[in-house]
Amino acid sequence: MGSRMAQRLLAAGHSVIGYNRTKSKAQGLLDAGMQWGESPRSVAMAAEIIFSMVTNTEALQTITSGPNGILAGLAPGKIYIDMSTVSPAASREIARQVEAKGAQMLDAPVSGSVITLEEGKLSIMVGGDPQTFERALPILQAIGPKVTHVGANGLAVSMKIATNLSLAVQMLAFSEGVLLAQKSGIARATAVEVLLNSVIASPMVKYRGPFVLNMPDEAWFDVNMMQKDLLLALEMGRQLDVPLPSTAVTNEMLTTARGMGLAEKDFAILFEALARMAGVKTEKSE
Repeated sequence: MGSRMAQRLLAAGHSVIGYNRTKSKAQGLLDAGMQWGESPRSVAMAAEIIFSMVTNTEALQTITSGPNGILAGLAPGKIYIDMSTVSPAASREIARQVEAKGAQMLDAPVSGSVITLEEGKLSIMVGGDPQTFERALPILQAIGPKVTHVGANGLAVSMKIATNLSLAVQMLAFSEGVLLAQKSGIARATAVEVLLNSVIASPMVKYRGPFVLNMPDEAWFDVNMMQKDLLLALEMGRQLDVPLPSTAVTNEMLTTARGMGLAEKDFAILFEALARMAGVKTEKSE
């Protein structure tokens, strides 16, 4: 996702300098005109607006801290935008450290898939200072057309977690419907077609529902990543006294998928895990 965002910035005519832990994975961007930074610090020193997108809270803390971290390269007037889905409390703490450098931080996670991004339909939610948001808005709109300021630092990450829990819950419910229809005697492909043209077909279900017929070899968003987000949601629910029963059940099903050796598959593999429990054979289980 991050590399495709960089591609959109390059395509919009922006000068981009980037860093990735594995340089070879950035070769396509370098060929497209991106400059190479030797560390997060060097990128932060060279750029006016710095973006990051990593897998979890620990990874974010790693790239921001230390002598070669983003914080070490910040200076007054710079804007740091983190697009990762991480702990809201950790995001707010980093924002405080950024402000101590005279810079400003925005948390700006996205809603959408690789396909949504490539089609230019990505939605971005942003938390942080309103004036900083206005400064960064044109750059953010080069990545995705729908950019919404939701409040103070950490609130965009909270909104993203609140959004992502529904993705997994919907996928589990969709899988239940398909399997119930299939075991009653309806062809799986027919059940999928009917559901995808029914009132339950959200945008996510429309693009991920077909995975129950043909699971991609490369995960768009794997089981471990989705479970990380559900655990963040459950922790928020505990802190805020919000019961999340469907999230808790779906989290257990993701654990089931991991126990079946499916952790690296797209989280739509929930169908496979449920199918095995239901005694239904799929291509993956045959």
